[in-house]
Amino acid sequence: MKILVAVKRVVDYNVKVRVKADNSGVDLANVKMSMNPFCEIAVEEAVRLKEKGVATEIVAVTVGPTAAQEQLRTALALGADRAVLVESNDELNSLAIAKLLKAVVDKEQPQLVILGKQAIDSDNNQTGQMLAALSGYAQGTFASAVNVEGDRVKVTREIDGGLQTVDLKLPAIVTTDLRLNEPRYASLPNIMKAKKKPLETLKPEELGVSTASSLSTVKVEAPAARSAGIKVKTVDELVDKLKNEAKVI
Repeated sequence: MKILVAVKRVVDYNVKVRVKADNSGVDLANVKMSMNPFCEIAVEEAVRLKEKGVATEIVAVTVGPTAAQEQLRTALALGADRAVLVESNDELNSLAIAKLLKAVVDKEQPQLVILGKQAIDSDNNQTGQMLAALSGYAQGTFASAVNVEGDRVKVTREIDGGLQTVDLKLPAIVTTDLRLNEPRYASLPNIMKAKKKPLETLKPEELGVSTASSLSTVKVEAPAARSAGIKVKTVDELVDKLKNEAKVI
């Protein structure tokens, strides 16, 4: 079985995001970039399936600038066999990404595609579902458990009411939730080996995909600063402030 894992380059989750002075977007100058945490979970799950003997090859893919090779090399160090970079410096929306990934899926013909359920930058939670719709594959989203049995995969999904298990016929799309696994750290020997693993670079034009979008970012603003809280001495004082100052009761 071949597994395709999509990863995304995002601002590291430990970094405080800053907005550009002209409000045109997020300031990425001299900012540490990392693999999206949900994508790390996706890579880990693919590697575990290979360790179990279920998968024979793991292909990591990303869409982004040349610098996104760093995140692909991380995926290779974690256990992926080779990588594909669809190089684009444009600000692409979820549908454009899904179209590019669909073209890579058509090219690679994987039996299983694993993605993070969402990215921590745009937070859209759309790409996996759109890819499933475009490719015609079955989908299991918000996965907290994945079990491959022959030509089928059982995905336990996290839903509002608890857990739901779906039985999908391969090929299929799976998006990962937080409780699926705990990603490993890349060892130094594997980081060195990753430098020699194959990494293919493609352009959207080579895949025959138009990334033109009808959406554009108008303005980006930082959230309003929260005012400091206060302490009250009695319940009566609390009720008075909620009623007369906050006006919530």
